[in-house]
Amino acid sequence: MALAIFDLDETLIHGDCASLWCAQMARLGWVDAESFLRRDAEMLDAYGKGHLRMEDYMAFSLEPIAGRTPQEVEHLVEPWVEDVIEPIIFGDACRCIAEHRQAGDRVLIISASGAHLVGPIAARLGVEEYLAIELETAHGAYTGNTQGVLTYREGKVARLMEWLDQEQENLQGASFYSDSLNDLPLLQRVDHPRAVNPDEVLREHAQVQGWPILQWS
Repeated sequence: MALAIFDLDETLIHGDCASLWCAQMARLGWVDAESFLRRDAEMLDAYGKGHLRMEDYMAFSLEPIAGRTPQEVEHLVEPWVEDVIEPIIFGDACRCIAEHRQAGDRVLIISASGAHLVGPIAARLGVEEYLAIELETAHGAYTGNTQGVLTYREGKVARLMEWLDQEQENLQGASFYSDSLNDLPLLQRVDHPRAVNPDEVLREHAQVQGWPILQWS
């Protein structure tokens, strides 16, 4: 049994779940929609260029849920996953996950989005195990802060190594599927890197390295 590891945003789904949740928070009236969504777009552009400090984005995107309970947020995330996320799940992604399961592989999602979003989306995809950015709570409510190592760039590798140790697993024969240049640190650690609908930088790197390039729809 080998690991089949998947990035989430723009790999399993056609979009960025954190940005889509920002739009949902604007619809809920939790933020000033115009300025908040403009700032979200600016930061998402920086992410695509590899210039974003994930700490800055998380501080920005978690501020509207500060003081809200996990139960309150979960109650609103679940229908949002059904209405917004499910229609943009790549069919090819579902087939790939199914193929790995049939081969006896262990499926893991690792995402640079918050666990409050990644968990419900992973459940909708039928994936039980995931690593995501953990959110801090105090007195039963979100603080608006993160905790632990952020699953972003080299942080994905660090969190995965910790998980492998806890689970007594290893990367022998592992596959990792991603669309983003930000995932090059992890793509370079696995036996079977896969570039899915890759950005320009990742596409060029994959071509040089001879990695498979997949176009999912």
